[in-house]
Amino acid sequence: MRATADTAPGAHESRNEYTVDELARVTNTTVRNVRAYQDRGLLAPPEKRGRVGVYDDTHVSRLKLINHLLKRGYTLANIQDLIKAIDEGHDLRSILGLESAIGSPWSHERPHRYSLPELAKLFGGRASPSMLAKAIELGLLERDGLSFVANSPTALSAGATMARAGIPAADLLDAVRSARPHFNAIAKVLVDLVVRQLDRYEAGELPPPDDVPALVDTIWQVRPLGMVLVESEMNRAMEGASGDYLGERVAGIMEKLGRIQHENSDGHGNGNGRGTNGAAAEPDHPYEPGDNDPSRDA
Repeated sequence: MRATADTAPGAHESRNEYTVDELARVTNTTVRNVRAYQDRGLLAPPEKRGRVGVYDDTHVSRLKLINHLLKRGYTLANIQDLIKAIDEGHDLRSILGLESAIGSPWSHERPHRYSLPELAKLFGGRASPSMLAKAIELGLLERDGLSFVANSPTALSAGATMARAGIPAADLLDAVRSARPHFNAIAKVLVDLVVRQLDRYEAGELPPPDDVPALVDTIWQVRPLGMVLVESEMNRAMEGASGDYLGERVAGIMEKLGRIQHENSDGHGNGNGRGTNGAAAEPDHPYEPGDNDPSRDA
């Protein structure tokens, strides 16, 4: 997958491009299904560049719509009728802009393929079979033959950096598992903000065609602002949590230093006849030259 600049009038952001394998992966379907949907007219054919078919985000959105309708119990025949109505220019065509605004990917990060030795090197030799199994279970890695595919190489690289710094990979994966439900809840809140723009219309009814352009623009504006909100709130929470924890640790360290200094301020505080630097303590009344040496009287 790669991102290209979209210079068409009214374009909102760069356009992702996919091979058929990448398209199947990002939409959680199979290459066979992609081609079957094309044969039935549910999915537009790709742009041909030589012998390679190139897909884009419109195909991603359409496949997500098909998957969503299939999960809701619609048959391929029902979906085909719907797509046909859209393609023939019925009022349903006005939903296409909304379909793209709501269903397009939120990230333009390109998946990356790793061999097992590359993963081992990336994690400083800490890529154990159990770690890989956990990463696959969490969807951070996907097994593809003898290779592994990371849909977010940036996240994988961040985890590898922390692992090389000494944080156990198992602990990192457990943290992801624990945090994910919270991120899912946050994502639902943000998606609700976007989809709520449709609440002004009757359920199951399409917005009037004249309202669609402004509605699409609003949704495209809300999407990146939602991510800004997440980053800002995450920074605030991290600062608070780290400040509280480090404050307690620093207070404990300062208290311990204070006790040590108090003990060292007493010349006999350590009780071993030595000064604060560990050297033998001098007697309180050293003998001056010429004094009688008691040892001579002994």
